[in-house]
Amino acid sequence: MKLKGRTAVVTGASRGLGAEIARQYVINGASVVLCARSADKLAEQKRALEPLLAGGSRIITVAADVGQLADVDRLFARVQAEFPRLDILVNNAGVYGPMGKIENADMDEWIDAIRINLFGVVYASRAAMSMFRGQRYGKIINVSGGGATNPMPAITAYAASKAAVVRFSESLALECKDDRIDVNAIAPGALVTHMMEQLLNAGPDRVGQEFFDRMKRIAGEGGTPLDVGAALCVFLGSADSDGITGKLIAAQWDRWQDWPQHLEELNNSDVFTLRRITGRDRNKSWGDK
Repeated sequence: MKLKGRTAVVTGASRGLGAEIARQYVINGASVVLCARSADKLAEQKRALEPLLAGGSRIITVAADVGQLADVDRLFARVQAEFPRLDILVNNAGVYGPMGKIENADMDEWIDAIRINLFGVVYASRAAMSMFRGQRYGKIINVSGGGATNPMPAITAYAASKAAVVRFSESLALECKDDRIDVNAIAPGALVTHMMEQLLNAGPDRVGQEFFDRMKRIAGEGGTPLDVGAALCVFLGSADSDGITGKLIAAQWDRWQDWPQHLEELNNSDVFTLRRITGRDRNKSWGDK
């Protein structure tokens, strides 16, 4: 019950990773605000989670598109009306956007992906910040992924937005650190969800043969279990992670459970962040001074 007495907003909570994060939060005692675009799917999730609620905890649903400012305003107005405080914001909602060469990409779809993946994170974080600053405590968890650290030809909107989410997380973490508000980005692993299905349905001609083959193999093997990323979100939403901020954390590969023992080292280092690689970092003597 690591989250007993805490209230969390989880976006993209109607299926996939968002639904699993919400489930783990409920199991750990939290009250949860489920947000997604489909009211029907949110209602299904609420019915599934209600038997797991701890005493005194609640679930409410808000159908909203995080890429629409008015929807985000309505979401947080509902949170303030229903709960005395907000402790955790999980920005999970996201889309791949158009797939294929940039000259063939539908630019409206490309811009829409940025609107949802980046602006949705920024504006929801902005809306939560007034509540967090007032109580001088809060947790923001931004789902980034492999698109932030690896080039993704043919899926450029997704890659660009996810890299931006990480740098936004690092910057916001410094901006609000004195108010005990922790902001982190996570990479949950290669998940076999509806987004993976979209990628495979697009086919190798649009996403590239090598990338398609790798994703098909991962899908065949089952991918990273959803509960791996959800467990990291429980940790980051709990008091156990207080003071860990401004990091990009790989749920599957990083030993994040041990990080509280190394808090000073984390805070005085650029480990687990996005940084430029110089020639010297790769033992090259010719590229930099």
